[in-house]
Amino acid sequence: MIVPNRGSSVRVAAVTLAAAAAAWVVVVRQTDGMQSAPGTMGLGAAAFVALWTVMMAAMMLPALVPLGVLYADRDDGRSVRAAGLALGYLLTWAGFGVLALLASAGAGRIAAHHQTTADRIGAVVLVAAGVYQLSPLKNRCLAMCRSPVHLMMHVGAYHGPARHIRAGVYHGVYCVGCCWSLMVALIALGIMDLRWMAAFTVVITLERVWRHGRRVALAAGIALIVLGLLVPGHPGLVPGLHRAPMPMGTM
Repeated sequence: MIVPNRGSSVRVAAVTLAAAAAAWVVVVRQTDGMQSAPGTMGLGAAAFVALWTVMMAAMMLPALVPLGVLYADRDDGRSVRAAGLALGYLLTWAGFGVLALLASAGAGRIAAHHQTTADRIGAVVLVAAGVYQLSPLKNRCLAMCRSPVHLMMHVGAYHGPARHIRAGVYHGVYCVGCCWSLMVALIALGIMDLRWMAAFTVVITLERVWRHGRRVALAAGIALIVLGLLVPGHPGLVPGLHRAPMPMGTM
């Protein structure tokens, strides 16, 4: 049984949360004055993926704290272990950011030429994200994310200087499997909308660390389905796919 050293555990938790807070500051500054709209908000590919990765640090690192504390406390070199785990974890989400870039660019093109279709896609995306929240696959990935024992047993055979990064990537893959639908929903709801970012951060953190996390996942799924069903009558709910009409006189 692993008994964490209290002092080192507090330091690892504090540094991880401080990194998340710093990421939030960067995101808030970068998105200041930006309105959610279809497309990549004028960002180039590298800038989009970089900002996406910072967003993932802000949203995902709080949920990584309990696992990071246990992983870092296995032996000496706690800072290296914790940093490697977090780096590998964020590399996985950076990879997903490439898919988010393609999805956002595609949403922008569809909204520019086929607005009605884009609105329907927005509704489908939210309903599908909600259904995934209720699925057995989501439940399995969530169970893996909530189980530090599974990670410890799997990565125990890792060797070499990159072993902690590999551990982070391994855990990150399950995290992507758990949360990819929420991130796709975020693209539809407004990738630059700090309110949705904050709401999803709370959902993701509670899913992982609270003993009733599965209930949170179910509640979030039902909410997304309801929201998706409202989109046909209120397409402005999905600004990531709905291009708001320009006011008269601005043409």
